[in-house]
Amino acid sequence: MEFSPACVEPSTDGCLMKADRGQKKRKISPDVEMDIEFLYKAVPQLAKVFRIIDKIGAGTFSSVYLGETQMRDGRREMFALKHLIPTSHPTRIAAELQCLTVAGGRENVMGVTYCFRKEDHVVIVMPYMEHQAIVDIIGSLTFEEVRLYIYHLLKALKHIHQFGIIHRDIKPNNFLYNRKSKMYALVDFGLAQGTADTQIELLKDLIELRKAPRTVFGERDLNSCTPALSNTKHAAIRTELVKPSKTEDATSRKYSSATLPVRTQSSSQRPVQRGLTCNCYFTDRVCNVCLARKSQVAPRAGTPGFRAPEVLTKCPNQGTAIDVWSAGVILLSLLSGRYPFFKATDDMIALVQIMTLRGSRETIKAAKSFSKAVVCSRELPRQDLRTLCETLRGLRPSPDNKVTPLPEATADSTDTHHHKIQDDTPTHRPTERTLKPHKKEADETPAELLCSHTNKHKYSGGNDTATRLPKQEKMGEEEDERGWDRVPDEAYDLLDKLLDLNPSTRITAAQALQHPLFKDL
Repeated sequence: MEFSPACVEPSTDGCLMKADRGQKKRKISPDVEMDIEFLYKAVPQLAKVFRIIDKIGAGTFSSVYLGETQMRDGRREMFALKHLIPTSHPTRIAAELQCLTVAGGRENVMGVTYCFRKEDHVVIVMPYMEHQAIVDIIGSLTFEEVRLYIYHLLKALKHIHQFGIIHRDIKPNNFLYNRKSKMYALVDFGLAQGTADTQIELLKDLIELRKAPRTVFGERDLNSCTPALSNTKHAAIRTELVKPSKTEDATSRKYSSATLPVRTQSSSQRPVQRGLTCNCYFTDRVCNVCLARKSQVAPRAGTPGFRAPEVLTKCPNQGTAIDVWSAGVILLSLLSGRYPFFKATDDMIALVQIMTLRGSRETIKAAKSFSKAVVCSRELPRQDLRTLCETLRGLRPSPDNKVTPLPEATADSTDTHHHKIQDDTPTHRPTERTLKPHKKEADETPAELLCSHTNKHKYSGGNDTATRLPKQEKMGEEEDERGWDRVPDEAYDLLDKLLDLNPSTRITAAQALQHPLFKDL
């Protein structure tokens, strides 16, 4: 296929960047050289147009390479080449391309320049934008930079939401930021879904694919695993929220209308007698009747730590509000100086971490609004966002009183706290988790217990390293110069609205852009 990139022009928001001459001589590892050679062989057309310089990103479903080409006028331009794994569903690939074509190239949303295909290998070519990873610069960002970052992120979200696009994977790695040129770009629509009135036709075709969601690599989904223990209290750790039958009423749901199988440790199935009544509703156990019910199916794609409560509780009706929640988590990280803020191995731990921040009463009330019942064995107070963020930044001393830490799962806990989620009907299967804090948490402050900070961990789609700011004695005048000692109340008011637990009352991206925090923008 003959190809000439002479028609390439800068996009309306300036996403197309000039080539960095210093990158020509960059050193690459033998493994990267092998990957580049494989890409050339898989898609031979690339060699006619691009000189692939380096591999600049790798995720679960794709890898990104840096390529250089010469334009007809003699200019040399850099492009990002996204190679999708061959197992990607064709409709998913086409939908991502349509999102980039229809909504991309303006309003801080990355566009697409070309697309190459050879058999089952697809390469999407996009303008390359130099950018800095948030994890590398979070300790030196000024408040004004954070304010502009969130403003431009909300601007991009408003734009794609107008097309009925739910991004589903909003996180700093997917919102590129060039600190020097003040340029921004929302990327990676590989997990995007459409709203009921989406303008992206191919997103409508993905509805059938949602019925069989794939597991997120490197993460345990305890809501979808078959219980390995016959003891119901332990088996509850691995059960799934279920969806009620549309033909059932509240009375009939209390009884088993057919012979139901029971999952045992050997994976064999035994029948449950007819007419058995579910008696585990709003208790700290799960009965066999609930264990035998079909699993509820709901979208849960996204990156751990950025998923909204309605995603964690497997609410089937999810909208653009899940992107807004993720933007709120990003703002929380930037205001507190901790990235990533949340770290959880499964959905239940993630929900409890949110509950620790936003309060158990508030979480229970919000869950009820989308037909979920949450049971918590102890009340968790709602945290003041300003106090939390300023404490984490070392701008105020840590309070003496202790709060419940973000839990990590253990099998031998001696001090158990049970947290359970159910559909708001008596027979729906709950999920239970035994929780135990780390040993060294006893000596930490409440604010330290509310976030993850020093351990490295992997997310789907890439590596994110937890980062913390210097201790208070290392800041002083630096914090004053960066404006962190005079963050306005409007910033925390917006944060509170972005992290509204109820998706129906959560602020929209368009509304957030009208917030007083951005009045001069």
